[in-house]
Amino acid sequence: MTDLFEKSIQTLELPRVLERLAEQAVTEEGKDRCLALRPLTDADDVQRALDETTAAVNMTALRGSPSFSGVKSVRASLQRADMGGALNTRELLDIAAVLRSARSAKEYGEGEGDRTKTCIDHLFRSLTANRFLEDKITGAIVGEGEIADAASPELAAIRRHIRATASKVRDILNKLISSNQAKYLQDAIITQRNDRFVVPVKSEHKNDVPGLVHDVSSSGSTFFIEPMGVVKANNELKELQSREEKEIERILAELSSECAQFKEDIAQDYDLLILLDVIFAKARLAYRMRGAAPRLDAKGLYLRKARHPLLDPNKAVANDLMLGEQFDTLVITGPNTGGKTVTLKTIGLLTLMAQCGLHIPVGDGSCVKVFRRVLSDIGDEQSIAQSLSTFSSHMVNIVGILEQADDETLILFDELGAGTDPIEGAALAAAIIESAREMGALVAATTHYAELKVYAMTTPGVENASCEFDVDSLAPTYRLLIGIPGKSNAFAISQRLGLPKEIIQKAAARIDAENVRFEDVLTQLDEQRQEMEREKEAAAKLRREMEETAKASREYKAQLEAQRLKAVEKAQAEARAILDEARNTADQVFQELNDMRRRQRKEEDWQRVNDERAALRHRLNEAEGKLG
Repeated sequence: MTDLFEKSIQTLELPRVLERLAEQAVTEEGKDRCLALRPLTDADDVQRALDETTAAVNMTALRGSPSFSGVKSVRASLQRADMGGALNTRELLDIAAVLRSARSAKEYGEGEGDRTKTCIDHLFRSLTANRFLEDKITGAIVGEGEIADAASPELAAIRRHIRATASKVRDILNKLISSNQAKYLQDAIITQRNDRFVVPVKSEHKNDVPGLVHDVSSSGSTFFIEPMGVVKANNELKELQSREEKEIERILAELSSECAQFKEDIAQDYDLLILLDVIFAKARLAYRMRGAAPRLDAKGLYLRKARHPLLDPNKAVANDLMLGEQFDTLVITGPNTGGKTVTLKTIGLLTLMAQCGLHIPVGDGSCVKVFRRVLSDIGDEQSIAQSLSTFSSHMVNIVGILEQADDETLILFDELGAGTDPIEGAALAAAIIESAREMGALVAATTHYAELKVYAMTTPGVENASCEFDVDSLAPTYRLLIGIPGKSNAFAISQRLGLPKEIIQKAAARIDAENVRFEDVLTQLDEQRQEMEREKEAAAKLRREMEETAKASREYKAQLEAQRLKAVEKAQAEARAILDEARNTADQVFQELNDMRRRQRKEEDWQRVNDERAALRHRLNEAEGKLG
């Protein structure tokens, strides 16, 4: 990565974004890796990094983030264990924390059996974890510097003997304290000196309590004496404590040896956890920046509703920014403090962020091109140390940029050609842009020169853009208008600020007629644009009203249809009830007819009864058919 590229990374403030990314990481090494991120220059690598962030965003939305708390670097500890060294409790607990986090992350990665597969699943699957070693360490070590009794049967037995012996020593000393020798004591207490139980004896009675002197108070008034009656028990206690230390050393050495056996697995788990920590930090930053994953495009960039990531998202004005598809050069004009430099930085910074695998604050459908270099000349480059003027310092940068530019370069020029004679500066700026275009680079430049506005209007592949300025409020709107050159608004702003009208008129008289006509054309274009926007807004309002009316009409129609269906259902139910009643009555009639038929023996009576029965059944079926 060239020095100019690195300098541009600093100028475009990528490190400030990476600081915010580092705040989202959990582990110390994860934070360091976030700060050290640099743009990838291979399209496949960029796509992979963006996909990893997208996968983490989706997983976080469904199940939250995996836990990386307590994960610390264990490389040095594993190396020392592999060389036969015994690790201390802190180092072993750090290894256990890595194992615990690896196990937790692996379970997180497995998730639901039918969930959608992602491009980071293999990272979770590659975690080995080691529940046996994890439990063995945490079962043996209660806390830093504290070994559990259950670490080994031998340690448990030694500690039982220590407690029993210590209790015996206290019993002996308690008897001394409660005997007639108590009057020799400074205080009726049992204390310790050099890990041996002693009692505080008044200096004048030091010979009245036979024993070994272990310490004397600073004033000399108290002697800490180990009575002869407890010397043997204290010796036994000391021996037991020595055995305890040796057993603890053996336990730590054994645990260290087991860690050394799984050195590669533990080291791999640690590296994977750090990588996942960085990926999920990107996901959390995407959420906080309201970011989205851009598509990669070989031709250029199109950033919909783009916002500068370091500005307040609730206040920053979103703009559509494009470069490379329909034109390879964008010339941005407008007054100072109007947002031209912010626009340049937004284009450059969002491109760098995307090439770092970060989601960027843009709308859906945005795309970026992967550049080998993003080179910029932005800001006041005056160098007192090198005795260079602002113009000279800018020119040194521009020379370096043109030396490195090619068809995989994005170049950002701020106030190109400024700091020298306007006529020469404008001509030089146009020549520099043409030179960069011939090399195939994409260029975005800001300027005040009217000549460059004309150049952009008359040169294929070069497009004008302007940062809108509200003359009435004397404030920029920070809206970028692509396709429209900006006005300087110097006269209008001066008049609004109270500069006498006659001075403004004198100034206007000094401008040649061609420039006046050009500014008049820009004024007319701006007025037409504003009128078209007002008409567009009115049309949009009318369309919204029509859509609301149509929606209300559809809802009313649906309501009427529901009421009609309800009425039809009610009528059909009533008709069915009437029909059922009629059927019951008909059945009774049929029964009577059957009785008549049995009583009638003549053929004509039989036939007449059947005919009447068929006619009645036919009428009932017709009525039922109409209900259906």
